Amino acid sequence: MTFPDHLTASAAGALRSSVGGVFAGDESTARGVFAGDESTAGVVLAGGRSTRMGAPKAALEWHGSTLLYRTTALLSRTVYGPVVVVAAPGQQLPDLPPGVRVVEDPVEGLGPMQGIATGLAEVADHSRVAFVCSTDMPFLHPAFVRRVLHGFTVPEIDVVLPVARGYRQPLAAGYRTALAGLIGSLLGEGKLRPAMLFEHCRVEELADGDLLGSAHLARFDPELDSVVNVNDPEDYAAARERPPAEVVVECFGALASAGRRRRTVRAGTLGAAAQAVGLPFDKYVMAALNGDQISHDPQLPLVAGDTVAFLSADAGG
Repeated sequence: MTFPDHLTASAAGALRSSVGGVFAGDESTARGVFAGDESTAGVVLAGGRSTRMGAPKAALEWHGSTLLYRTTALLSRTVYGPVVVVAAPGQQLPDLPPGVRVVEDPVEGLGPMQGIATGLAEVADHSRVAFVCSTDMPFLHPAFVRRVLHGFTVPEIDVVLPVARGYRQPLAAGYRTALAGLIGSLLGEGKLRPAMLFEHCRVEELADGDLLGSAHLARFDPELDSVVNVNDPEDYAAARERPPAEVVVECFGALASAGRRRRTVRAGTLGAAAQAVGLPFDKYVMAALNGDQISHDPQLPLVAGDTVAFLSADAGG
């Protein structure tokens, strides 16, 4: 676990002793398929025309954030390597988390295959595999991403393709980044559908039972809502009406002495979790997510199963 420079040594020690190691296991060890390197990346396709929605999906509000911010930040907290957004030429995007890059499709109107090729090519120098998804998946869970990427522990596999809730999910799947060239060739032949790619590479399909073989995924996303997307205003309204996930909030040091104890709250972001316990989330407060990630980002997305630990940044100073 690493700590920002302005966190005092005593505060870092307190936070480490309080939360470090408590969450060892599925969440804290799975940010890479190949432990210890940056072999996993995230690619988010944001260049769709949103015709049925009638407004850009990327900018739709989602519990104090946007759909695009939530998706990219969730991937950033899940994979080791870079996260990129593939946008249409000249597309205006909402704010993005720090470190997330944007790359434009060189050609507009060729559909998701063009976006996949562009995204894979962008991260290929850094990562061997990438989780590729659309921007409109508000219930995507890190455990789903990790289960998909785990399929690449078999070296011969090129694509890990969920077949979830009765449908193939090419925009919630894992791809070898080396496929960028093959996809480009297929596009040149007018083959624009992902199914045409699957005819030319080695695909591992994951049915519902395969996915839910992950105990973490089965516990926190048993209905595989990770693959639910929002295509029109009715979909969006129905999804937005669902309450945020339940998360555990703990306060340590001086913050705990103010009467705050371990609590379960509903919160879609780190800022909302702080607000739920009456905590001002300012520069004097540190947050540790699952003992693995330190963040000051109030829009950092939270999901079912998360534990947030808050500690005064000058504790013990």
